[in-house]
Amino acid sequence: MKTADLRSKSADQLQAQLVQLKKEQFNLRFQQATGQLEKTARVKEVRRDIARVKTLVAQQAKAEAEA
Repeated sequence: MKTADLRSKSADQLQAQLVQLKKEQFNLRFQQATGQLEKTARVKEVRRDIARVKTLVAQQAKAEAEA
C-alpha cells in the first residue's frame, strides 16, 4: 500500500481502511495459530499498513486542530 494513495483518502475512508486491515490482521493471526498461514510475510505487511494509516489519521487530526 502506497502512502500517496492513502493521502488522497478522506478521514472516513482511512477509518474504514483501518478496520479492514485490523480484520485481516486478526484472520492472519488466527491462520498462523492453526498452522494454515501460507504467506508469512503478509503479517508484517499488514502491521506496517496499519501503522501507515494510523500515522496519516493522526497527521490529518493535527492539521485540522491547527487550522
